[in-house]
Amino acid sequence: MKEPSKDFATLLSTEAPPEVERMGLTWLVAAAIATAVLWQVPGGDYILYPFTILATWFHEMGHGLMALILGGQFQKLEIFSNGSGVATYRIATSLGPLGPGLVAAAGPMGPPIAGAALIMASRSFKAASLSLKVLGSFLLLSTLIWVRSWFGLLAVPLLGLIILGISLKAPRWMQGFAIQFLGVQACVSTYHQLNYLFSYSAGSLGLSDTAQMQRYLLLPYWFWGGLMAIASLIILIQSLRVAYRSA
Repeated sequence: MKEPSKDFATLLSTEAPPEVERMGLTWLVAAAIATAVLWQVPGGDYILYPFTILATWFHEMGHGLMALILGGQFQKLEIFSNGSGVATYRIATSLGPLGPGLVAAAGPMGPPIAGAALIMASRSFKAASLSLKVLGSFLLLSTLIWVRSWFGLLAVPLLGLIILGISLKAPRWMQGFAIQFLGVQACVSTYHQLNYLFSYSAGSLGLSDTAQMQRYLLLPYWFWGGLMAIASLIILIQSLRVAYRSA
């Protein structure tokens, strides 16, 4: 019988057995549950603070990028030390009420969609490493183009440099774990803003995103809040299934 090539033999020797994959998946699910709980516990925000800032960035970038996709403008992004953020944009009027409704929905759905993409990228080491580089670079690029708050100008590029450092210097297993962990944190961040999803008002900022959806897409804000909470959970579960699906 012909011996396997060196490359294929190396692949076999470095491939994780099913038991390791199940352990990794179990750990990540536990991390997701623990994160969702910590969001609700006093003092938990301090432990998860960097992920709060990253989730806010995903949220506000979701608003701004959707406005751009629909032919509008993304003017600026502000992130504050309390973890809140504001995206300033102009919406094209050609789509009628559908446009503002989609832009409002893109904020809460930005983190879980981005998180799912990161988790699924972990199926391949090259994709995981590349995704970390893209994410870190995009954080830096967004600072130059859109970020306009003093805190954001410090925090966003710092996160970008840390993620780039992991992609360039960390061992391969750590890169794979890092992109999965960041993806899970982004997905479960929906439950950090659970009260916001079921709120009509955003305080001094006016209407909440779900109230904006009610305004433009009719159905009540609590319906949209519940739908996005369920969708975020489904997105997380399905992305983990894809990432851990056997070849």
